[in-house]
Amino acid sequence: MKKIILTGGGTAGHVTPNIALLPRLRELDYEISYIGSYHGIEKGLIEKENIPYYAISSGKLRRYFDPKNFSDPFKVMKGYLQARHLMFKLKPDIVFSKGGFVSVPVVLAAKHAKIPVIIHESDITPGLANRLAIPSATRICCNFPETLSHLPEGKAVVSGSPIRRELLDGDRKKACTYTGLTPDRPTILIIGGSQGSQVINEVVRRLLPGLLTSWQIIHLCGKGNLDPALAGTAGYVQYEYINEELADLFAAADLVISRAGANAICELQALAKPNILIPLSKAASRGDQILNARSFEKQGFSYVIEEEHLSENSLSEAISSVWENRKDYTAAMKESRKTDAIEIIVGLIEELKKK
Repeated sequence: MKKIILTGGGTAGHVTPNIALLPRLRELDYEISYIGSYHGIEKGLIEKENIPYYAISSGKLRRYFDPKNFSDPFKVMKGYLQARHLMFKLKPDIVFSKGGFVSVPVVLAAKHAKIPVIIHESDITPGLANRLAIPSATRICCNFPETLSHLPEGKAVVSGSPIRRELLDGDRKKACTYTGLTPDRPTILIIGGSQGSQVINEVVRRLLPGLLTSWQIIHLCGKGNLDPALAGTAGYVQYEYINEELADLFAAADLVISRAGANAICELQALAKPNILIPLSKAASRGDQILNARSFEKQGFSYVIEEEHLSENSLSEAISSVWENRKDYTAAMKESRKTDAIEIIVGLIEELKKK
């Protein structure tokens, strides 16, 4: 039987593309294992898929001062040794990495064991974890043509991002049953990322009295960010995080407000949902979400509000503008050139696996 190790973690965006590959890999009779961190979000998501999960030590590599900078390199070294052991124990034919710091020791260990590695980079410019891993990669897949100039010539392939097939098959009626909302009113879905966004949550909640006169709101606000005072508000539901029901919530959404993580916006494009993107600021990130969002804005897919300009007025104006021009946004996304990311990536896996 062919064997593959998948890796990636830290955020849902480093895990869900791996999950999207699972049905096709199973069809091709791959024995699948997953290497992640001890307590990251990937552990619960992958264990639900009934895949063997192997946890290794993981440390974050920071470009700024933090006392943990003195201890985390030892965690990374421990993770590398654990990953080397797993390479010799599991004997994979290939490794596919979606990124995140837990993936770095896995990719390095695979190179040491002479196992081919495919990396997927979601953003326009590679993050630090992938930059460390790229020299050990056999191929690098990416979402944006702009990314090719940042990658080694001859290694990179524009594949797009794997989208879970079930995400395209949501049911609006099921969403209404789940949320208690009505199918007869337009609905906004708000997604602040798997960890939520305090700034988006606060602005949205201040706008609620006005919004609820015309809209229903489904608010994915992140772990620990529920507001008990809003429980039972007519037309408003809030959840920390959604997994299985997400496809149905997307089906119910007429407009989406989202961060600009690459996987999230690729899902919005695949679903052709009119959207407002609020990328993480450079103060809180390396600016990759801003580049992602501006690329989508340029292509006519999205309305963008940078976090520094987010206010009740700017968000209210954006909602009105996107709703008024929703047909143009939807048409631009539907007419855009689409690639089958799953088939491209699985094709590379089949081509590069050890014979």
